[in-house]
Amino acid sequence: MRGGLVAALAIVGLGTLPVTGADVMGPLAEGYVRLVLAVGQHDADFVDAYYGPPEWKPDAGQDPRSTGDLERIADRLVQDLEAMPLPTAALDRLRRDYLIAQTRATLTRLHMLRGSRLTFDEESRALYGAVAPTYDEGYFDEALKALDGLVPGDGPLASRVEAFRQRFVVPPGKLDAVFRAAVDACRQQTVAHLTLPAGEQFTIEYVTGKSWSGYNWYQGNYRSLIQVNTDLPIFIDRALDLACHEGYPGHHVYNVLLEHHLVRGRGWQEFTVYPLFSPQSLIAEGTANFGIDVAYPASERVTFERARLFPLAGLDPATAPKYYEVLAVLARLDYAGNEAARRYLDGRITASQAADYLVTYTLSSRQRAEQRVRFFDQYRSYVINYNLGKDLVRAYVERLGGAVDKPGARWKIFGALLSSPRLPSGL
Repeated sequence: MRGGLVAALAIVGLGTLPVTGADVMGPLAEGYVRLVLAVGQHDADFVDAYYGPPEWKPDAGQDPRSTGDLERIADRLVQDLEAMPLPTAALDRLRRDYLIAQTRATLTRLHMLRGSRLTFDEESRALYGAVAPTYDEGYFDEALKALDGLVPGDGPLASRVEAFRQRFVVPPGKLDAVFRAAVDACRQQTVAHLTLPAGEQFTIEYVTGKSWSGYNWYQGNYRSLIQVNTDLPIFIDRALDLACHEGYPGHHVYNVLLEHHLVRGRGWQEFTVYPLFSPQSLIAEGTANFGIDVAYPASERVTFERARLFPLAGLDPATAPKYYEVLAVLARLDYAGNEAARRYLDGRITASQAADYLVTYTLSSRQRAEQRVRFFDQYRSYVINYNLGKDLVRAYVERLGGAVDKPGARWKIFGALLSSPRLPSGL
């Protein structure tokens, strides 16, 4: 089984796979890492992070191997993984299933790079192992009616909601202080429940010209670079959202725990690379978004922000409850973004019509809607990972006993998920 893959990897210049110790899956894991890195030479967005052996990276002085060659390697790797005897240990079975699913997604991405076109739902199933539910406009109309009563006045509802939200913009000169205070608070909540390795830390940068609002670039060695996009005004709620999502207990903690428990603890080198367009992203984004609610359930969040973040931003703390009442209803429109992306990427509406849909059914400003359509262009069906991922993670944690009124169990189950190679299908 391994001999066939070794020969195939050597043919396309991806190296050999020495067997070391008793880790019979290790050679195949190395093949997976090398494959992902090779695909990254064709797709600038594909490799989100890598901190494994430098010698596994493709030689920068040589031409990239063709996507056709890489497709054959990926297909053979899947076959060899599936031919392995089923491991007896549950965690080893999760590892094998993880490698199979991740490699299949890599193969799909290669097909896409070679011109294969999938529908939105076909693509999300093949890349992320999940399909978001479909909602018609009637589903969102109920939330729009509720918002019409919460934000009364003249003019279109989207304009009224945008004007209301503009009262809660963090002044640029106060953004860093507010964001760092939010990060500190999220970290305090996290370390009170999860044990993080010594030396974990991150750097914050403020950037422009991006299609996203925030990003965590994991560097390895328990370190992250967190970037916050300041192209558009940042509302006060986004400070805690980004602090939790990108930092604690979100992406930074997720990557730190994977490195600590799986890479260093078990020598599983496949977790030193993160291919963005893969099932791992649904777990990463789903835990990062659900982590906001784990760290700060709704009532605790309003209390904290009213006492700490609103004053730092120079906003009236008395307005916090009404603001979060409006945001709670706006959250019911979250899946409208998926609908806009599905229709746009399936060719049923234009980019301008997709922005119109977002303005109408997510009540975004035109600028934010256009920014989000640029995100669709760049990341396509990736959008399902945020809302569907959060819903799947929430259901998983609560099904195992991590209800909101049982914070100890909630954190324990959530932390175990962050430290495991679980797939969307396992949720």
